[in-house]
Amino acid sequence: MSFQVYLDNIKAKTGKLPEEFQKLAQEKGFIKDGELLADIKAGQIVAWLKEEFELGHGHAMAIYAYFKGKRS
Repeated sequence: MSFQVYLDNIKAKTGKLPEEFQKLAQEKGFIKDGELLADIKAGQIVAWLKEEFELGHGHAMAIYAYFKGKRS
């Protein structure tokens, strides 16, 4: 599955774009000035996305990758 397909499936499930997740992550203190904070681990992001949005592990990791700068 391509990265874009993951993002499309996340949008279909949650109604949110990656940019919206990034804004929510900033509100939670995971991101500052558009950058993932150095002490934030993938597991923290995955746990948050699984708990609040019922994303599976792969989809949560796609959002984490987006936070790290992956765009395609």
